[in-house]
Amino acid sequence: MGCICSKETQPNQYIENNPGEKEDASSKKWSNSSKDNNITVDADTTARLISDQQSGSAPRSLSNDERSRKDLSQLQRLPTVDATTWGGQRQPRITRVMSSERGAQVVAGWPSWLVAVAGEAINGWIPSKADSYEKLEKIGQGTYSTVYKARDIESNKIVALKKVRFANLDPERIRFMAREIIILRRLDHPNVMKLEGLIVSRVSGCLYLIFDYMEHDLRGLVATLEIKLTEAQIKCYMQQLLNGLDHCHSRGVLHRDIKCANLLIDYNGNLKIGDFGLATIVCPNQMQPLTSRVVTLWYRPPELLLGSTDYGVTIDLWSSGCILAELFAGKPIMPGRTEVLTHVNVYSIYIFVIQSW
Repeated sequence: MGCICSKETQPNQYIENNPGEKEDASSKKWSNSSKDNNITVDADTTARLISDQQSGSAPRSLSNDERSRKDLSQLQRLPTVDATTWGGQRQPRITRVMSSERGAQVVAGWPSWLVAVAGEAINGWIPSKADSYEKLEKIGQGTYSTVYKARDIESNKIVALKKVRFANLDPERIRFMAREIIILRRLDHPNVMKLEGLIVSRVSGCLYLIFDYMEHDLRGLVATLEIKLTEAQIKCYMQQLLNGLDHCHSRGVLHRDIKCANLLIDYNGNLKIGDFGLATIVCPNQMQPLTSRVVTLWYRPPELLLGSTDYGVTIDLWSSGCILAELFAGKPIMPGRTEVLTHVNVYSIYIFVIQSW
């Protein structure tokens, strides 16, 4: 679509021939230069101009207040994109596509507050129905989540429902949860907890994550005095743990919170890595620093205790080594209430090993 005035007369020539209309010509010259500067008209305004022209009525000009409100509305509908990737400019065509995808997600049953912030995490999925599951009992409680044992009414399968609460629908908390969902959807391995589906509550603003039900966690087995793991059992559990971590690391995922409480075990002795709340996705050439405030204190490697922000898969392997020693000792080997005490425990064990060697 071009400008309303599409004659080939140059602006300067037109001013010379019509000295009394300099102001109008200047206005047209500004319009042409704006076109050169990639100032585009949004799709809604364009559609209204076409409709007005076809009906024979002149297009209605917007006041400054109306134009400001419309610009704000368009800005709120823009997708979250990397400004460096897109040059920091609004892309009307991409906005229309993203708006269409969001509309389809809302129609599919996802609430608008989740679609607006975490559309990528739920893309291609349809929410499960809340009345398809029957809660049996509460089996876990966290700061932001509660875990229930539940039964799928249709298949009679026992599952675990992780209920995540969002205080006042906090966008930052929703983005944090969306990152975990994206990571879980990236992983598919027998030794990693698989996300089976999602349930949303429009009334309470809660999200339920559906997982396979696991009867035990490794911490509970170690803490039980009646159970003494054999060397063969320890080897079996460690092999499954390392296989699961290898799958995560091969897909660029750092768990960053490997500990006995996050290793789930069923009655058949199958071990699965769970709780990816602190996990992150890294690239081989990533230059962005990472936070050092990860990994439970007793399983935290020395570089994180010293505040390092440049680390890799070795932090998960250090935690795995702590678990191996804990399985043999029957208790955590480096319990510390503070980072300093934990650091002292690390070097005490190091000195003991050197002297014993």
